[in-house]
Amino acid sequence: MTPPPTAEQLPAREALIARARALEIDTPYVPPPGNPLEHHTSGYAKSMCSAVFITGIDPEVAAETLGYFVGPYDQRKNVGKPVVDRAKKEVRISIPNGPTLVARYFGSQGCVTLPPGRDDVFFKPVPVKSALPDPSTLPWPMGDVLPGGPLPAEVDAAKVAQAIETAFVVPDAYTSAFVVTHKGRIIAEHYMNGIGPTTPLESWSMGKSVVATMMGVLIRQGAYTLDQPAPIPEWQGAGDGRKQIRISDILRMSSGLRIKAPDDPDFNPNGTYPDHVYYYTGRIDAFNYAATRPQQWPAGAVGRYRNTDPVLANYLVRLAVEKRGEDYYSFPQREIFDKIGIRSMTIETDPYGNFLTQGYDFMSARDWARLGNLYLQDGVWNGERVLPEGFVKFVSSVAPAWAADKRPIYGGFFWINGTGTLAAPTAAYYMLGAGGQYVVVIPSHDLVVVRLGHSKGERYSTPTLNGALSLLTVAVPSVR
Repeated sequence: MTPPPTAEQLPAREALIARARALEIDTPYVPPPGNPLEHHTSGYAKSMCSAVFITGIDPEVAAETLGYFVGPYDQRKNVGKPVVDRAKKEVRISIPNGPTLVARYFGSQGCVTLPPGRDDVFFKPVPVKSALPDPSTLPWPMGDVLPGGPLPAEVDAAKVAQAIETAFVVPDAYTSAFVVTHKGRIIAEHYMNGIGPTTPLESWSMGKSVVATMMGVLIRQGAYTLDQPAPIPEWQGAGDGRKQIRISDILRMSSGLRIKAPDDPDFNPNGTYPDHVYYYTGRIDAFNYAATRPQQWPAGAVGRYRNTDPVLANYLVRLAVEKRGEDYYSFPQREIFDKIGIRSMTIETDPYGNFLTQGYDFMSARDWARLGNLYLQDGVWNGERVLPEGFVKFVSSVAPAWAADKRPIYGGFFWINGTGTLAAPTAAYYMLGAGGQYVVVIPSHDLVVVRLGHSKGERYSTPTLNGALSLLTVAVPSVR
């Protein structure tokens, strides 16, 4: 058997660009409109609002440590100090000689930066409540009552404890939560001061795996199939090549639609504001913006990490749920979270009420561990099949367009450890979010490892996680 390629053997940036260029379709690129500083400030205000009103972080701490992806730290000095209005549940940030950006808390739909010239959003917020009983009355995993007694005999408790220490040993990593489960049981967890087992934390692009889960449920329910052309309304005109884009292409980050994203090998950080981030900060109808991007490559030919695809998957979720006459906002809680014990998730929206689960999502570390265990258990929970047969294999297998570039690192809205980026077997797969957010699923050891942290510590997040993983994969024996 040929061993997987190492990171050093991956194609050079130039090779990735050349292959993509040879497949390119001649369509224009139109950059996002608006002022980049206004977009940065929109993201800053939203991140501050979420930190204060969802997570409960002190505003001074939040301004220094959180939300860098959409509100870059080096841009914060160019605008006014955030004003937190607890009565109105909003955060206001003024731009010198410019507008004041207002992000307001809308309950179950989280925080939204208001559109230009408006003092409200374009949708009616809907309360979303879990139907589950008080978690303090139920055993893990449907509740929070943990089993007593020692760890199983096959688990090296000393190494597990050492792994937790390693995860928190670097203060500048700003690790906020670390949870480890083995065979579904929590065997270790630890939190930053002020954070606890039920604290919803910024999770960023791990939400893409939540979008995958929503799509998986809809596929199991018969609303869609993986291989069908995606029924995006904007693509149904005569001669529109986008009608060839399958749902599987979207989930595999290979729709081929034209935008610019920071992970593109030819991305110019000094160029125009990236569409990838504009989905968060533009205060637009994100679904319409994504659906009106032209094709850059044929469907399924080139893999690129771009937010257009998870936004479109969310669009498909809304179309299917509302077609059935059901409430869109409670769909994830009703059809996924209540089934597996999750109570803390807030999914934020754009001003039009569209889920932005490509990264605006807040959930506790324990709840991320529950979601990871749904995948570890092949989509089955307490004997009930939540995800369709074969779906876990689909999301955890290398996408063909990525394999064509010799990059065995992406599946279906999950990353794959195909080049050993993480100190775990190459068959491990994981959710990943900006700022160092991870849910690592290691089937060979029946492990799920959750690591959450503040943006400021991102540069230390992977090394500290890897230190912990190297201990955990020794502490727990291989089972398959």
